[in-house]
Amino acid sequence: MYCQNHDNVGCSTCMAVDHRLCKDAFYIPEFIQNNTYQVESRQIQTKLKALAETLAKQADRFKRDKQRLLKRKAELLADIRKFRQEINDHLDKLEKSSIDVIEDKVRSLEDKIEDGLKQLQANKSRITSANDKLASENANQSEVFVYVKLAEDAANVANIYIEDAKSKSYVKDIDFQRDRRIVTQLEQKNTLGTLSEKLTKTAVTLFQIKGKQSYNVKVKSDINNCCITSACCMEDGTIILADYNNNKLKRLHSYNYIVTDYCDLPGMPWQVCMINNTQVAVTLQSKKEVHFISLERQLKTTNKIKTDFVCYGLAYANNNLYISDSKTSVYMYTLSGRKLHQISKDQSGHDLLSNIRSLAVSQDAARIYVADYDGLIVLDNNGQVNTSFNDEPLKGANWCYLTEAGSVLVSGVVSNNVVLFTCDGELIGEVIEADSGKAIKSICCNQQMTKMYISRYENDNMEVYEINKNI
Repeated sequence: MYCQNHDNVGCSTCMAVDHRLCKDAFYIPEFIQNNTYQVESRQIQTKLKALAETLAKQADRFKRDKQRLLKRKAELLADIRKFRQEINDHLDKLEKSSIDVIEDKVRSLEDKIEDGLKQLQANKSRITSANDKLASENANQSEVFVYVKLAEDAANVANIYIEDAKSKSYVKDIDFQRDRRIVTQLEQKNTLGTLSEKLTKTAVTLFQIKGKQSYNVKVKSDINNCCITSACCMEDGTIILADYNNNKLKRLHSYNYIVTDYCDLPGMPWQVCMINNTQVAVTLQSKKEVHFISLERQLKTTNKIKTDFVCYGLAYANNNLYISDSKTSVYMYTLSGRKLHQISKDQSGHDLLSNIRSLAVSQDAARIYVADYDGLIVLDNNGQVNTSFNDEPLKGANWCYLTEAGSVLVSGVVSNNVVLFTCDGELIGEVIEADSGKAIKSICCNQQMTKMYISRYENDNMEVYEINKNI
């Protein structure tokens, strides 16, 4: 039976029970015979196939979410064990310090006792000597007179020592008072920390551009047209620019976007990244160096790291620097310049990367984002490829930027656009569509995610875009 009122089918019993008040209920063979209705099974099959594919993708996402959850669980458990070891190490240090305090105190008291014993022995020796001389049978009266006077002196000195010793206590009762606050604080804790939940990539949506303005960043001493290859925004809103053509690092004001300060570099800068509120680092390609620049007062180089390769990409996370060459390798360095690790090959010995342009690294260093000319590649900290994207609308990946929300912005030098991805490297959509202007070079955003800054090749202007916060 078919109920045309509800566009529903069912057996005669169902129709009698559920559709008894419906006027247009028909026996299906008769309905088809009396109407021009045709069953469009092909269209329905296409629709069902599309829905099946969507459900399959959703199932894959659930699987990935579960895998990520279990991986995160293992990381958290490892972190708890590491934290417990840190506590143990600190308790060991406290124990050693407490023992050292007792040892020092006892040693000091022992020294005083030894000094007292030495004085006692000296007095005892003088008394014995004086007594032996007085007992001598061969001494004449003059000698006896002298011995008596010496004995009196020895006795006087001994009496003074004895009276002084009575007023002093060379043996003191020492005690150690436990700091019960340590135990009390531990007793008040149920766990070693707190567990929280954070929004995942499912919360990432494509944000919209509200408006755009351009600001000139050229200074008088610039010989060439500006080419801002990189920019990073500090917590106070100021923007640090790497001017490749003029070998400069520039500081841009956060409100009027005027260059307030700059410093000359001994080579061409490529990528700049923030180390802390008062320091940035920048790669110098031709010099094969990374320079650390102080932002206090005037921009000034304070230190540098020398490498054995041409430096391009640069990122800072988890107290380490991530530096890339222009081809296939990403290196991990300490801030002091010690090389820790290299990522370049997969387990089969094949190159993971081909033409590295820039880097970004998550704060926990769990993901390394590489803008390779062929596309966006997301690696884990062991060098395994999590995701790679090399399709429309991104062509000629050139710059990647990790937002405060964990999403990733990537510019395409060929597609001349800016594309938004999730933290896992899944495409969200275009933020800046392709235009006829010069190719987009670098991207960065302020930490409030209300403004996005874009530079273009061989261009003296920085473009400031007003964006919403829904990312």
